[in-house]
Amino acid sequence: MWLAFKQRFAKPALDLASSQGYKVLAATGVAGFVVLVRAVGLLQGAEWIMSDLFLRSRSEQQLNDRLLVVGIDEEDLRQVGTWPIPDAILATAIRRLDESNPRAIGLDLYRNLPAGVGNEQITEVFQQQENLIGIEKLQDQNLSSVPAPPVLKERDAVGFNNTLVDADGVVRRSYLFLRDYDGVLHRSFALRLALLYLAEENIVPTGAPSGDMRLGAVVIPRFNANDGPYVRADARGYQFMVNYRGRTDRITTVPLRDVLNGEVSEEEIRDRVVLIGSTAFSLRDVFITPYSRSLLETQNEVPGVLLQAEFVGQLLDAALDGRSFMSVWPKTVEILWIILWAWIGALISWQLQSVRRSVAALVVALLLLLGTSYWAYSLNLWIPVIPPILSLTGATSMVVGYLAYLSEELRRSKEFLQSIINTIPDPIFVKDTDLRSVVLNQAYSELVGYPLNTLLNRSEFEMFPEEQAQAFQREDERVLQTGCDRETEETLTDAQGNVHILATKRSLHSDGAGNHFLIGVIRDITERKLLEDQLKQVAAELAQSNAALKQDANHDELTGLPNRKLFQERLKQSIEWAESHQKLVGVMFLDLDGFKEVNDTLGHASGDILLQHVANRLSGSLRGSDTVARLGGDEFTVILPGIPSISDAERVAQKIVKTLSEPFELEEGTVSVTTSLGICLYPTHGHQLDALIHLADEAMFEAKKQGKNCYCIAHLDSDPQP
Repeated sequence: MWLAFKQRFAKPALDLASSQGYKVLAATGVAGFVVLVRAVGLLQGAEWIMSDLFLRSRSEQQLNDRLLVVGIDEEDLRQVGTWPIPDAILATAIRRLDESNPRAIGLDLYRNLPAGVGNEQITEVFQQQENLIGIEKLQDQNLSSVPAPPVLKERDAVGFNNTLVDADGVVRRSYLFLRDYDGVLHRSFALRLALLYLAEENIVPTGAPSGDMRLGAVVIPRFNANDGPYVRADARGYQFMVNYRGRTDRITTVPLRDVLNGEVSEEEIRDRVVLIGSTAFSLRDVFITPYSRSLLETQNEVPGVLLQAEFVGQLLDAALDGRSFMSVWPKTVEILWIILWAWIGALISWQLQSVRRSVAALVVALLLLLGTSYWAYSLNLWIPVIPPILSLTGATSMVVGYLAYLSEELRRSKEFLQSIINTIPDPIFVKDTDLRSVVLNQAYSELVGYPLNTLLNRSEFEMFPEEQAQAFQREDERVLQTGCDRETEETLTDAQGNVHILATKRSLHSDGAGNHFLIGVIRDITERKLLEDQLKQVAAELAQSNAALKQDANHDELTGLPNRKLFQERLKQSIEWAESHQKLVGVMFLDLDGFKEVNDTLGHASGDILLQHVANRLSGSLRGSDTVARLGGDEFTVILPGIPSISDAERVAQKIVKTLSEPFELEEGTVSVTTSLGICLYPTHGHQLDALIHLADEAMFEAKKQGKNCYCIAHLDSDPQP
């Protein structure tokens, strides 16, 4: 059952890799879709609107004093009473203007046919005014055209005023050059006027390395059919993207009647480009600019003459002041820009793993995108806005949706796992990387004494003593850091205060979404530990009992000295050692003189105490390597292993005799006894244990015969020793 649990929870690495790969799929797929939608032109209108919003939101630039527009307004039409303005009136106005020495005069009125009286006068003006430029309309796609005034055409003092209007009706581009259908190259009306003005500054158009035209301080980027948001746009001739300086109604404008009445000062005309054209809205020579709309509602249409004045002003500002035109990124860079924001959306939402936090991050990213795009627009660089917004939100939505799906799958998995692990008798916990419990079984709840609802999504510090919680945390973090399985023994205090000893195995696993989980399996070994402690105690008691039994078997019960059995074992060991090291072993046999009288007089209890004192004195008179034993009654034996000569044994014998001859203090009073001591040596007197003991015993009796309180050495070859 535990194996089934692990197989269900710890998904294969392939699933994890595929989940991680979903980020790549989401980001790349969304970006590719957005690029495709943009390529077919479905986002063109939205991008135009965003560009117009940026344009209107930036500060309007200060206009220079190089332009003057003479407008024919509604009042002028009422005073004249006819349209077109008669040639005589127009000729008078041009002469009045020329008296103030303008650099160029642009006639933004079609004059290919006589109008009213004064045709001779206007023809004379056209012939004499070298700074005058007229207009013509080249044949467009509607096959409409208006020829230039013949006199001006002969003088090559004509520019075309064809106006480029985007599909939404807004003017965002303008011409510099255009070839007609016969292949003849024509200059625009605005360019003709600008070049007349710049002639006095010795500025003429030149070619740039890019193939575009340089005019004074700037290179004018040539518009291509798919630049920026445009898709297969009309890119005939040499076009540029208009960089409006502000609302065109800010250009200095005076009515025609003021010019005719001499009410326009010379300073307003001198050294300027003066454009004459209609500003009467009833004539419908009007256009829509980005400033003409608020969202999708048209508010202020712009007369054509003001629009032409704006074009002239931009050319002059560029050539003289270095003010650049609008430019765009190469198409490859724009595609990478769109893909980048898709990746940002996918990565952020994947890392946050939360719908709420992902939405907040999306808002921040959108603000950053808009801020970056607006900053670039303020630098006259038109970069994509709508496509990266779509790729950012699309990738975020896909990843958030996928995470929501995985979250639901995780919830179902947790419910399934809960049902499985509740059947497992061992306590099991599953923690997230914050070390909070996310899955627990019923056995764990019973172990710690808290309900599952209380335990879930909480840490050990909220449930257990701090010292135990810290120990659990250290082990959990070690597994999270190393990724290696770990088995430990721990102590846990449950809700009732009972202490449990646990054997815990921890391991680290990941689900299909890449979430890491710490899984622990617990075995309560409290009873086993108690049983082990009991067994250890019993074993210790048995060892102590065995030691006591061994002590009883080898030692004298009264004195604690080795008994006859242990004496013989040690004598055997001493002889074996002496044999290999060429040493002597001394064997002494002692018997107390006068012990029977003490027993008979003072009793057996006092006799026993006396024997204990004797044993203590004997032990204190010998080396640590020597052995003193009690054979029974008042008989004692001594083993002197590894002695060099018999004289060493004699010195020990003398010491013993003297020590035991000193009085003993008993409760009944002072008691005096002596000892008779017999000595024999290995191998001097023999090699057999029993023979050596027997010879020592006989030597002891010989000492008694000699008057007691002395020692004798066993006879060697019937030659008694002194």
